[in-house]
Amino acid sequence: MELAKDRDEQEMMLKKRNEELEKALRESKWREEKMISELQRTWERLRVAEEAEERLCSQLGELEAEAVNQARAYHSRILSLMNDLSQAHNLLHLHPVTS
Repeated sequence: MELAKDRDEQEMMLKKRNEELEKALRESKWREEKMISELQRTWERLRVAEEAEERLCSQLGELEAEAVNQARAYHSRILSLMNDLSQAHNLLHLHPVTS
């Protein structure tokens, strides 16, 4: 009789432990699914950020090229104006204006 009682208690303990383990497994699977989902969202945000970075780098390159072209044009214009000024200065010295 006592053996049967001990066996019943052991069965109850094993059943309870089994239920606890099954519950822990379900919770673990839920956490894993949640983490996988979060990882996928993070991966997507990273992909979007990388694409944005590529677009910005491309735009920056275009702006840098435009800035270089403008700087060259301004430099050329300054040289032209300096040349004009030098010619005007030379003309004034060769043919001074007398009043």
